[in-house]
Amino acid sequence: MIKMKINLASIGMEKGRQYETIITTRNPDGSKNAAPIGVIYAGDDKIITRIFKGSHTLDNMIREKEFVVNITHNPELFTVSLLGNLPQDYFNDDYSLKCGDAYFKCKATSFTEAVKQSDPIKKKGEAIVTKSEVIDMVIDKPVKAMNRGFGYVIESLANLTRFDLVDDAQKEKYITRFKESNRVVLKVGRKEDIKAMQEIKKELIKRGYDL
Repeated sequence: MIKMKINLASIGMEKGRQYETIITTRNPDGSKNAAPIGVIYAGDDKIITRIFKGSHTLDNMIREKEFVVNITHNPELFTVSLLGNLPQDYFNDDYSLKCGDAYFKCKATSFTEAVKQSDPIKKKGEAIVTKSEVIDMVIDKPVKAMNRGFGYVIESLANLTRFDLVDDAQKEKYITRFKESNRVVLKVGRKEDIKAMQEIKKELIKRGYDL
């Protein structure tokens, strides 16, 4: 284990981009809680999260003011922590995940109510934006934080290879998927992901599709 100077760029995070992580927190009874949460890197030692009210993770963050952001590419950890909760023996004493690749500890500095027009839940104050400072960082294995954008690029490329093999109805489905994928990549993707989607879009337009 190497204790590092705080530098989120060392795990592939770019300012202004969102990364898929598992946030671990302390429950009121002292047990440990885990949940998949997107984290935006705000530069230097700052991060931003946006979580809907009613989440145990948000409640714990507000109460404790501290939490741990775990970096992993293990799909089982994301799935189990979303559908229920990870067994307590998956956690270290400091609330980090034993089987994660890296983690950083954060101290919340502000909580602000915020709702976007695109939210599925429109009630005022339904979501909370939390700004936090990274106070410690540990890297167990070389790893890059997961960004959803790359997955959408690969799916869009796979669909592109099938355009000449499917009927018009399926092509329309692919176009609908691409539009949604492009929207997500523009929102959370890295510069490389956005550039790739732009190239795919150019190719689809060249083939006569209205985007």
